[in-house]
Amino acid sequence: MREELQPSEAPAEGEAGAGTAKKHGGFTGKLGFVLAAAGSAVGLGNLWRFPYLAAQYGGGMFLLCYIALAATFGFCLLILEIAIGRKTGKGILGAFAALNKKFKWLGFVCLIVPVIIVPYYSVIGGWVVKYIWAFAVGDTGSFGDPAAADAYFVAFRSGTWEPIVFFLIFAAATVFVVVFGVQKGIERVSKILMPLLALLTVFLAVYACCQPGALEGVKKLFVPDFADFRAETLLAALGQLFYSMSLAMGIMITYGSYMKKEAKIQSSGVQIALCDSLFAVFATLIVIPSIFSVTGGGAAAETAMGQSGPSLMFVVLPQMFNGMFGGRVIGAVFFVLVLFAALTSSISLVEAIVAVLRENLHMKRWAACLAVFSVMLVLGILSSLGFGPLSMLQIGGRTLLDIFDYAANSILMPVVAIATCILAGFFTDTDSLMDEMEMRRKGYRMYYKIMIRYIAPVCMAAILVSGLFLSL
Repeated sequence: MREELQPSEAPAEGEAGAGTAKKHGGFTGKLGFVLAAAGSAVGLGNLWRFPYLAAQYGGGMFLLCYIALAATFGFCLLILEIAIGRKTGKGILGAFAALNKKFKWLGFVCLIVPVIIVPYYSVIGGWVVKYIWAFAVGDTGSFGDPAAADAYFVAFRSGTWEPIVFFLIFAAATVFVVVFGVQKGIERVSKILMPLLALLTVFLAVYACCQPGALEGVKKLFVPDFADFRAETLLAALGQLFYSMSLAMGIMITYGSYMKKEAKIQSSGVQIALCDSLFAVFATLIVIPSIFSVTGGGAAAETAMGQSGPSLMFVVLPQMFNGMFGGRVIGAVFFVLVLFAALTSSISLVEAIVAVLRENLHMKRWAACLAVFSVMLVLGILSSLGFGPLSMLQIGGRTLLDIFDYAANSILMPVVAIATCILAGFFTDTDSLMDEMEMRRKGYRMYYKIMIRYIAPVCMAAILVSGLFLSL
């Protein structure tokens, strides 16, 4: 039932670090790896999805569930993907085949995920660039009330050329970084953007929490009410964790293949998960207290916090910042923060695809980046026009961007995660993977096997079923 790694399929001891670094230009050390991987995890999902879910599912109780799941379920899947990458020393396609040739198909399914996500993610990144420009030049007069802010966003998003121009700016910036490689591009940019990201997040969180009436929002986030605990809360926290930590996208496998052998996978995983969780919490400290401060709490705050996704980011928050003292500056700083978070994530998505093209088609890095950029242009422009000239192309009321998002997040990613756990738990040498993670205690190894073989697949199946059910 279980096939062990064959000598011809996996790198020998020490090769996954040194050999991969030579082939791919791997990370110079643990710090570069952790910052790049944490940058991948810290993205738009933390900034607009986490605050919305926290507000909808009880604040403190949702946060408590999220932290508990991050320390158990999320951490196990995270270090599993990193270990697969470093153990095999390969990108998405080669890694799964190296573990078991019968699972080569899983690499192709996993590759589809970043191919689908990065174009529409770059469209949203273009929206962020537009709002930085709006706050920078003072084009914020339309953010005074919900109706006007919504009309401003709809008018921009449904346009033809302006959204495409901003999309191209974001997409070009992403590919430009990846062209320079792992060390000179991804690692160097991560070492600059991640500290800036941390500083901006803390600054905005402190500023928001110091506003009049904001402490009610802080209380909502940090004081759990056990009456709010229900199955939906747990499932929402599980889904957020799954997307937030960049699982089942091939990113952690790709970055793991660049990781030096002497770096500790478990401690790196702890640091990545901690960075991701702290950023999500601080992002929520920006959003929820700001809403309570401007609306005065009560029904108005609940209505504002009930907005999800783009509505929260591009309608509610610009209105909130516009009503604050120094709101124009704060709004500009906030969207710069969002831009940094989006860039670090989009860079990792592009790199996952580029690694496959270089490894399997033997393309030069610049050629692989050009090929990925071409795909981004086609699917990204389609996603952008889906709100305007191509708005008639819908399935079940979903625009093209929503269709891509649903296919990747609600179907493909849970399928990839389930299959990865089954492969790692039953159809390859599980003990060899745990040795890669330097798991030595028998109790810990047993816990990990139970988590990967039974608990994680069930949780992933719950996300898959719930995603399919909610679409009906």
